[in-house]
Amino acid sequence: MNVKLNSRMRLLILFTLAAGLVTIAQSIITTGVVYLMSDFSVSSTQAQWSYSVFLLVVGVMIPLSAYISRRFSARTIFFFSLIIFLLGSGICYFSNSLIVLIIGRVLQAIGNGIIMPYVQILLLRTIPEEKWQTYMGLYGLVIAIAPVLGSFIGGFVITLYGWRELFSFFTVATIILLVLGIFFVKDNTPTEDYPLDYLSVILSVIGCAGVMLGFTNVADYGFTHYLVILPMIIGIITLILFVKRQPKLEKPLINLSILKNKYFLVGTTFICILFSCLNGCTALIPIFIQGVAYNSAIISASVMLPGGLMIIVFNIIGPLLTNRIGIKKVLIMGCIFSIIGYATMMFYTQDSSFEFMAITQTIRLIGTGLALMPATTWTLTMVSDKVEDGTAVNNTLRQIFAAIGSSIVVVIVAVLAGGAIDHNTASVVAFNQTSLILLALHVVMLILTIVYIDDKERIEHKNAKA
Repeated sequence: MNVKLNSRMRLLILFTLAAGLVTIAQSIITTGVVYLMSDFSVSSTQAQWSYSVFLLVVGVMIPLSAYISRRFSARTIFFFSLIIFLLGSGICYFSNSLIVLIIGRVLQAIGNGIIMPYVQILLLRTIPEEKWQTYMGLYGLVIAIAPVLGSFIGGFVITLYGWRELFSFFTVATIILLVLGIFFVKDNTPTEDYPLDYLSVILSVIGCAGVMLGFTNVADYGFTHYLVILPMIIGIITLILFVKRQPKLEKPLINLSILKNKYFLVGTTFICILFSCLNGCTALIPIFIQGVAYNSAIISASVMLPGGLMIIVFNIIGPLLTNRIGIKKVLIMGCIFSIIGYATMMFYTQDSSFEFMAITQTIRLIGTGLALMPATTWTLTMVSDKVEDGTAVNNTLRQIFAAIGSSIVVVIVAVLAGGAIDHNTASVVAFNQTSLILLALHVVMLILTIVYIDDKERIEHKNAKA
């Protein structure tokens, strides 16, 4: 029994390292958006697709996570996802146009979309529920370290050697993980002959892709263009059909009945808003610092480094605090820090000092770090008997809103600036106004926390009395 547990823990560690690697790939390209614009002669919104398409594809893949975790062994999932990721990294390195780069990013995202939700499912299957907050905090630590260090180092690599060298790193790192996997991924996790409803897959792919594509097209075409409205309509209709189909199946692709749990629904809503704002700023801040304030990629990465380090620290502190003082107080603190951070962003100018931007981004990201893993873990504990479905629903909606946020935030600034983000006063004012919108969304999160979110034991006691 002890040998089996140790084997499962080694498996979990290796999967977590793989998750860290594919997480770096998600956001590191944002540091090089300005360079992609120059090399491929494209606009900021077109170059932004190198980031947005990654989120879009991951969002499409995640609904399959519950099926994949039930149907395939850990060994199969590990090697398939990393080989696909490796192929995508190679294509990105040799790309000679934005289209080829995007194809490579799509393959990278497929690997990410398989690994990321599976790690959470594997963790929740392996660790007792009373230790979920602690271990999810450790998992969050690795996932937080990866993009922070990746973006910081990426800024230097891009400035000194060019953006292509980012993908040579992914290629080498993935090969190392695959070699380690040959020796250590031997645990054949339980599988079942779970049927795949192909119509549900088609509906979920079209639905998720349509909604996210519609929002990302806003950047190029505005809100009233048919390339925005049509994908959204098709996406919404197919998602409605998908939702209606699931209860009719004996073994649905995703068990959507968990959304009837109001606490799971509130927690998922909280997380969706959080990720939408986080990814929106991940895309927007480098554009502001480099494109509006005319600083280098190194300055951009350095501004974000202290806050990124705080996310790492508070990914551990958040779950530990939750165990001591409860989920409600932790999430309230997280919301307040974020609100202060977004409030200070309303005073950014073209001449804002490095110190001011670094301090205010640090305050904002402390709030994110405090809330991120505690909110995710709390939400899944509300449906602890259905972690596969809970993870699939939570991650799918989170990823859809992350993709929407990464595009719509940049679009809002561009629209408010009169059509394009540039080195001018209009873009600064637009950035300040968008910061106010993000602040308001965090006030909504604060209200949700105060009204609905509480420790599981208190909720169960309250429901028992009712």
